Amino acid sequence: MWAEESVFYQIYPMGFVGAPFENTGENTQGASITKVKDWIPHMKKLGINAIYFSPVFESDTHGYNTRDYRQIDRRLGSNTDFKELCATLHEQGIKVVLDGVFNHVGRGFGPFEDVLRNRENSPYVSWFYRIAFDGDSAYHDGLWYEGWEGNYDLVKLNLRNEDVIQYLLESVGYWIEKFDIDGLRLDVAYSLDENFLRRLRGYCDSKKQDFFLLGEMLHGDYNRLMNQEMLHSATNYECYKGLFSSFNSMNMFEIVHSLLRQFGPENWTLYKGKHLLSFVDNHDVTRVASILQNENHLPLIYALMFGMPGIPCVYYGSEWGFKAEKSQGDPALRPCFDAPQWNDLTEFISKLAEAKKHSNALNYGSFRSVLLTNKQCIFERKTEGERVLVAINADSNAFSAHFDAGCGKAIDLISGKEHDFGGGSELPAYSAYFWKCER
Repeated sequence: MWAEESVFYQIYPMGFVGAPFENTGENTQGASITKVKDWIPHMKKLGINAIYFSPVFESDTHGYNTRDYRQIDRRLGSNTDFKELCATLHEQGIKVVLDGVFNHVGRGFGPFEDVLRNRENSPYVSWFYRIAFDGDSAYHDGLWYEGWEGNYDLVKLNLRNEDVIQYLLESVGYWIEKFDIDGLRLDVAYSLDENFLRRLRGYCDSKKQDFFLLGEMLHGDYNRLMNQEMLHSATNYECYKGLFSSFNSMNMFEIVHSLLRQFGPENWTLYKGKHLLSFVDNHDVTRVASILQNENHLPLIYALMFGMPGIPCVYYGSEWGFKAEKSQGDPALRPCFDAPQWNDLTEFISKLAEAKKHSNALNYGSFRSVLLTNKQCIFERKTEGERVLVAINADSNAFSAHFDAGCGKAIDLISGKEHDFGGGSELPAYSAYFWKCER
């Protein structure tokens, strides 16, 4: 599938265009999703060939409280604007993945507003997971309903109601047929009804070949939803934590242990041959440049992410080291930039992206740990026709790596320079290599 050989770029559209937080029902002047067109040269130079857009559907506020699944949020422009953007992205070889928020809706969702007006007489009562007319919510509507994780602005849908299922499937079909989207990232996939996911997978497979379904998974066994009947991929939150923690604690054993558990050579490993979405930050967490205690580790954490098994995803702004902390609130994590920036980090990530996209071993190879200390790691990615050694030195001192490389010479896919293992493997301070072994 195309996603397995892609480098993703995540954009949070509401923040990206500087849209107001509240949707007042009026069109916003000056803010438009078409701003993404101006960033296409930057993304191409960075090596991006797929975009994951956080919510774009009409919503009450932040996008995850949907009002209308078949309209672009008026704060982002119009359906015509977005259709033109999708066409332009596809012309530039960039796939489009949208956020599918199907577990819950906003209070401004038409069928829920009908329930508030007509109560027991509404034909939409059964559209929602649980509604009790003898209760109340934090909004004091004179009825109780289930809000996702206690958030009453997020009204939980009844995904076992056939009318709801058909409405959502037809909405997905609309975006495939009219906008030619290439996939969906399913919000809080771990909360979704499994039978609904099976229906969604079958429907999408029938609509478009290689349509990509990615699920937001935080914990547990991702195989519960990531399988032949449901999702193609899941967000690798286990390794998200391990990536930055390994650098901050100077303990590479943590991340390598997770990678061996997920992808190692043993028969019991969890996700061998599967492609999880790898990331160092996103719209919900502190920016990685603010998490890492040593700024010299910033290029290295990206090298590790691009070198490990998975589909790498870069969050807009983080490629040049933008800082923001979760404690500052969501607006700080989801800003509007006048224009993209380019610096040494961006240049380095662009080289990682090109190496990843054009390496069969980095896209599909097995995973094996070759050398591991607290501050260094070398691991192998291998397919039948290619072998790449990923080497990381997180120490402030150079390190002499003594290991059996299995080949005499190699080409570093990042710098393009030749390396002769016969002369030893000296890893300079704060360095990373993707050595492609020559036979």
